[in-house]
Amino acid sequence: MIRLIQTDITQLKVDAIVNAANSSLLGGGGVDGAIHRAAGPELLKECRNLNGCPTGEAKITKGYNLPSRFVIHTVGPVWHGGNDNEDVLLANCYYNSLLLAQKHNLWSIAFPNISTGVYGYPKSLAADIAINTVRHFLESSKVPNELIFAVFDLENFRIYEEKLNV
Repeated sequence: MIRLIQTDITQLKVDAIVNAANSSLLGGGGVDGAIHRAAGPELLKECRNLNGCPTGEAKITKGYNLPSRFVIHTVGPVWHGGNDNEDVLLANCYYNSLLLAQKHNLWSIAFPNISTGVYGYPKSLAADIAINTVRHFLESSKVPNELIFAVFDLENFRIYEEKLNV
């Protein structure tokens, strides 16, 4: 089941939320900073031991003070006009996050809009990649069985609403 909600992802009580992280995994702006602030200093301490994360890959930590049990950190691509494998890298963010959820038997997962903030990925193109990757993954997997696109801004909400036909 795929759901769309406009909310602060740090407030969701799910098995895992996905963090649109930078490659250091040590916190930053946007959703990354919000997740680190809400989770507390233990998250940063655990992230320091992960030795960063390459673009398109994903790593998992505990959720600490968050309502979610885990945080899956993934590093989205910076938009360079679409000629630098950005589409493959962004799809890999969703796919590798879902693989981690499956590996850890996590039934509910919430995604933010990866790479559409300061990384500059066009929101409509990013939504197409997110939705197509998630739908394809869920066709062949029972875990997770609840997927939430947790969008923060109204523009992304309307884009996803149209593309999901909800």
